[in-house]
Amino acid sequence: MSSNVRPENMERITTPELANAFIEEQVAEIRSQVGDKKVLLALSGGVDSSVVAALLIKAIGKQLVCVHVNHGLMRKNESENVIEVFRNQLDANLVYIDATDRFLDLLAGVFEPERKRKIIGKEFIEVFAEEARKLEGVEFLAQGTIYPDILESIKAAEGKKAVKSHHNVGGLPEDLSFELVEPIKLLFKDEVRVVGEALGLPHTMVYRQPFPGPGLGVRCLGAITRDRLAALREADAILREEFALNGLAEKVWQYFVIIPDMKSVGVKDDSRYEGWPAIIRAVNTKDAMTATIEEIPYEVLHKVTNRIITEVEGINRVLYDLTPKPTGTIEWE
Repeated sequence: MSSNVRPENMERITTPELANAFIEEQVAEIRSQVGDKKVLLALSGGVDSSVVAALLIKAIGKQLVCVHVNHGLMRKNESENVIEVFRNQLDANLVYIDATDRFLDLLAGVFEPERKRKIIGKEFIEVFAEEARKLEGVEFLAQGTIYPDILESIKAAEGKKAVKSHHNVGGLPEDLSFELVEPIKLLFKDEVRVVGEALGLPHTMVYRQPFPGPGLGVRCLGAITRDRLAALREADAILREEFALNGLAEKVWQYFVIIPDMKSVGVKDDSRYEGWPAIIRAVNTKDAMTATIEEIPYEVLHKVTNRIITEVEGINRVLYDLTPKPTGTIEWE
């Protein structure tokens, strides 16, 4: 499967049997391509990079070096889960970098969304490149490229609209020259999930909902502060926990909390209490170009609201965003 074009007669991977056949084929191809050299992978914890990591571990074991960068904008316990699964369960050669202070110091006082995104993206590349330079014998870079990435990049190159180019770990410095390893580049997202389960990855990781590269940085609206980021992380964890308990986790395509940089007057313990609003967004979509709002049962919304305003310091209101796309985008920033 060295081509970037999916064969017309390629059977879709829909069963464990087909997934196992694909895994066997890719393990052989990876071993043939890599030999006894090392492979570097930026492991975010998302389904694509996680499946690539599990495939490479099966094929070449400790020759794979996974680098997980915690930029301080992850959801609650996400980095801990990556370490538990890959280092403790799969015995991966995992390098964990806690760069929280480095990222948050750079983002202090920055409120413009695009500037925030650029700072986070640029610094991630810098941290990853610094780690890559420390390693010897690495000749390959693994990426979680999937087939929709290739299709959209082709369309973008042809000048078509409403698509984007995908560079994955793009923008690496010129002194880092690697040959690419992209074992799932001809798969669609649903096929990647089937392969992930066949590889034994946890269901929660395989079906992890989409999460933007800048993480909570684009959901902590305006200039990011550590106290508001902490409140956002806790409120988001409550929402995800209640959705899972009420059978909504896999029914809703994407659901999350947003906290803007503003406060309103409230009451707590019979006293004036100024706090942030927590805004819940839950959308369904097929292509991310349009999105509809999921109708969440009121009893669930009431439970989420009560937990957030009583368990999370600094939040005094909970709102529900009913805006479809268009006119609203899925994320707020």
